[in-house]
Amino acid sequence: MKRFKLELYVGILKVLAHNGPLKLTHIMNKTNINSVILKEYLGFLIKQGLIEEPTTKDARVIYVVTQRGINVLKYFREIAQELPII
Repeated sequence: MKRFKLELYVGILKVLAHNGPLKLTHIMNKTNINSVILKEYLGFLIKQGLIEEPTTKDARVIYVVTQRGINVLKYFREIAQELPII
């Protein structure tokens, strides 16, 4: 089943919000999105200020949801409750 971009963006935010900081491969596995598309979507979310890309002490890149990203997730939950999709 094809997923829309918005669904994928929200899915990435949910994974990061529920699982904490994750590496690219862990996000790929949990969202079932290939690495090329995932990198593009992560770049968009970073530009929007919804996630951050800090590096760890051992120079690994991880992804973390920001407070703004958590707020966006709350809004989407409210919308989903008000407009259930049949």
